[in-house]
Amino acid sequence: MRRSEFQSLGSAIKDYLKEEKLDGKLAELEAVNLWESLIGKQIARATSSIYIKDGILYVHLKSSIVRNELFMMRNEIMQAMNQQIGSRVVKAVILK
Repeated sequence: MRRSEFQSLGSAIKDYLKEEKLDGKLAELEAVNLWESLIGKQIARATSSIYIKDGILYVHLKSSIVRNELFMMRNEIMQAMNQQIGSRVVKAVILK
């Protein structure tokens, strides 16, 4: 092997994930895992489930008061998640 054929482990893994089309799913999982750090523990406790489907972040909440507060902040939440991930993973936020 020539020296130019060597590749770092990190870039090899990224290339593999891109080839297998798993990089988008990992970014979605990362967005879901960011929820508590972006929103805070108190509001995260009021969340019953959170998932992403087709670029839409679905958040099920136990409290209507928290839902109303987050409804006004949904654009900021979407922008903060996408900024932390480094790509546009979340295209919309739906609160239920």
